[in-house]
Amino acid sequence: MKTNHVVIWIDHKEAHVNYFDSTKNELIKNESTHTHLHHKANEIGSGKAPEDHQFFHKIISAVADVSEILIIGPGSAKGELLKHAAVHDPIVAKKIVGIETVDHPTDGQITAYAKTYFKRVDKLKGN
Repeated sequence: MKTNHVVIWIDHKEAHVNYFDSTKNELIKNESTHTHLHHKANEIGSGKAPEDHQFFHKIISAVADVSEILIIGPGSAKGELLKHAAVHDPIVAKKIVGIETVDHPTDGQITAYAKTYFKRVDKLKGN
């Protein structure tokens, strides 16, 4: 069954994939052993954990049959997911209609935010 809209809330530890049919919602955990790193003075490197392509692939696979995708979250993981989709699955990347910065809402708040967002998108499209 094809779903019309989905919202993904993501950080580097987990992703909440919320469909408007709440019986299909998924929580995808990052299995990576990388801890949160900080850049310190006089150290080589950026202080950031490398992108976890397996984690991003699980998320993209979960939304492959969706018409429109909104990605939200507090940090850089949402942009990294978009970049991963563009390189590894451009068909899904074309379905991403927006990326928004949002802190740590509940699943209900995520869905409410997405409904408002998609109403605006649909209105701009004339639907």
